[in-house]
Amino acid sequence: MEDLLYLTHRIPYPPNKGDKIRSYHLLKYLSQHYRIHLGTFVDTEEDWQYAEKIREWCDEICLIKLDPKIARLRCFSGLVTGSPLTLPFYWDRKLKQWIDNLFKAKSITKIIVFSAAMTQYVRHIHSARRVIDFVDIDSDKWKQYAQTKSWPLSWVYKREAELLLNYEKAIAQEFDKSTFVSMKEAALFKMLMPEAADKVDYFNNGVDVDYFSPIHQLPNPYAVNDRILVFTGAMDYWANVDAVEWFAQKIFPVVRAQITDIRFYIVGSNPAARVKALVKIPGVTVTGRVEDVRPYLKYASIAIAPLRIARGIQNKVLEAMAMGKIVVLSPQAMEGIHAADGEELYVAADEKAFASTIINLVAKAHNTNANAARARILSDYTWPASLARFDQLLMPT
Repeated sequence: MEDLLYLTHRIPYPPNKGDKIRSYHLLKYLSQHYRIHLGTFVDTEEDWQYAEKIREWCDEICLIKLDPKIARLRCFSGLVTGSPLTLPFYWDRKLKQWIDNLFKAKSITKIIVFSAAMTQYVRHIHSARRVIDFVDIDSDKWKQYAQTKSWPLSWVYKREAELLLNYEKAIAQEFDKSTFVSMKEAALFKMLMPEAADKVDYFNNGVDVDYFSPIHQLPNPYAVNDRILVFTGAMDYWANVDAVEWFAQKIFPVVRAQITDIRFYIVGSNPAARVKALVKIPGVTVTGRVEDVRPYLKYASIAIAPLRIARGIQNKVLEAMAMGKIVVLSPQAMEGIHAADGEELYVAADEKAFASTIINLVAKAHNTNANAARARILSDYTWPASLARFDQLLMPT
């Protein structure tokens, strides 16, 4: 087997967050064909327990502790050097030394980098085929963030968006292949960087359709006869916080005025203070971390994804569809998902549309489209089908 270097900005296990779901499945796939040398950061204490689990798929690993507070302080160096702040956030001398020593000792033929920030460690290496999985266009997220904040944060985020986009373009030129999470995301990057269009590709995120399946007998976490709206996701992630705050404050009260017994469950780990405060709104429940998200999807009336800041494909939407749930989502959350509006899910563009769509669906006890939603996942969003595209990306052209 050939030796392959795999760099990720966060330990790819457990697969409980959007980026870790993708990096984990890619790791498992690569381990079937290569000897994996994994370099990655660990940014939470609880994730150190998975070091031995990761070794199941790797020949060698280098785990670096990332203290977010210290990393944020390092970001200030970017203001001096003129680089994107993302790069010093993920810079570590020990990891750089480990990579350099690895290339002296091993014949590394392939390099897979997960996220733009990790490319800084291998830009100088030209002896191996290099593939960067951007996943989505991170610079555009910063552009969206800038539009939601006042000065000086708006200036900082605008600066990051511009510098990071320039960095993304440079990497796309230098590396052999660049991948994104969907055909639409790849097409957008090609428009931004036509000079590298022939090296840009994609592979969809997938769903473990055996695990996320409505056939499983699972305990009902809700009170009997409750009608439930559910949102799932990491609740310390800015885009998720913004989404549930907007929904709970602006949309849910309108729905509850018409359907008095409906409840809104926010299900996900590490809820921010702003999220916890939403329990003051009648009918809102914040669970915090749960062992298994599937019961919350299985017994909900409707899954929602009211994201106003988003890029790529939303795993929360794919998982709900795989569980055969009705999903009402924003156009931003729909980005990159190939499905039929009004048949396999429902798109609502604003507060009024969100409220009226949910009210109509609940009032009609709408229970169709569950099979259509799962059929779409089985057709287009399984991991084996998605990762099969990766074979050609690793082959020299």
